[in-house]
Amino acid sequence: MNTRRVVVTGIGGITAFGRDWASIQAAFAAGKNAVQHIDWSERFPELEAQLGAPIAHYEPPKHWTRKQLRSMGRVSQLCVDAAEQALHDAGLLGDERIKDGRMGVACGSSSGSPKDIGDIGELLLTGSSRNFNANTYVRMMPHTTAANIGIFFELTGRIIPTSSACSSGSQAVGYAYEAIKYGMTDTMLAGGGEEFCASQVYVFDSLYAASRRNAEPELTPRPYDSGRDGLVIGEGAGIFVLESLEHAQARGAKIYAEIVGYGANSDGSHVTQPQKATMQRCMELALRDAGICPEQVGYVNGHGTATEKGDIAETQATAALFGRVPMSSQKSYFGHTLGACGALESWFSIEMMNSGWFAPTLNLDNIDPLCGGVDHIRGEGREILTDYVVNNNFAFGGVNTSLVFKRWRG
Repeated sequence: MNTRRVVVTGIGGITAFGRDWASIQAAFAAGKNAVQHIDWSERFPELEAQLGAPIAHYEPPKHWTRKQLRSMGRVSQLCVDAAEQALHDAGLLGDERIKDGRMGVACGSSSGSPKDIGDIGELLLTGSSRNFNANTYVRMMPHTTAANIGIFFELTGRIIPTSSACSSGSQAVGYAYEAIKYGMTDTMLAGGGEEFCASQVYVFDSLYAASRRNAEPELTPRPYDSGRDGLVIGEGAGIFVLESLEHAQARGAKIYAEIVGYGANSDGSHVTQPQKATMQRCMELALRDAGICPEQVGYVNGHGTATEKGDIAETQATAALFGRVPMSSQKSYFGHTLGACGALESWFSIEMMNSGWFAPTLNLDNIDPLCGGVDHIRGEGREILTDYVVNNNFAFGGVNTSLVFKRWRG
């Protein structure tokens, strides 16, 4: 089968540290995180974890109309905003050619907007429709991000919703890559997002998997550290413009990196307990797709949730395949951005590969001996020259994803 090469030509991202790589890299280099104490004691008295990393003072762009906004909850606003940024970055914003069916969307989040889910819940529980209107379902539906991006930019290509929790963003990038690689379309917007909500903290708090270091937000989360006590929920969105190499070169587009491999599988055993064997197999599938061997990979971006079973399973799987490969996790800065993390961490992986400087895992003071098989990047960060980086994300339901990016040398 003839296949096509796939490249990244536009990037849009919204994070607690800003929208541009220079601001994010500066925060990484300064060794600070975005985690803050959030006092929920009055509204949610049973919630023991009172931490989060939301985006402060987010407002949708002023040029958006009321009509455009009414179908979008916050998670869709974040994703459409990031998509607009990515299209502008790629030189395709406002280009009529993207509307002819050759551009599609792959995007996801853990769910639609929680507020609208709550409004529908109120309707079902009480019979009152006081907070329900014609757009409530559109804002809460699982494919709200993908649908809103397609409608906002009048795209008539394929829509691929990827609502798979923590792998939503990476699945979107992977499926979009495959759609272009195998000739189904020329261009795709791909990524994911998540809006911050206490309900997400409740989920992990009930599993004893959320950090309760409420008085020391700067010291948590602690991926791979023996003193970790769980994850922190974050917020954000990341969207790529992906194109076939021929399409990008024909229009003279700048190229950030090439996507050369994608692996995906499932544990098939437990909803919330990750499995080393299938994680390793997922990475092997990505390398096979890329046509490279483990020794060629210079950095692995770990999922790094700071949960015991997750940290141990993924580091042991990574070490079994790559040996002592350099590895770090940006969740130590932003918390777990759930549906956004696969796209955001892929973005960071590309930028770090291109700059030759890789951010350390924050708060990794004492490496858990069971996570010690890889070469953890700590302290000041590290300069690494490599042509290949891997980004891994693993989700509830046993969903595993692995993406391989290659440096673009022209």
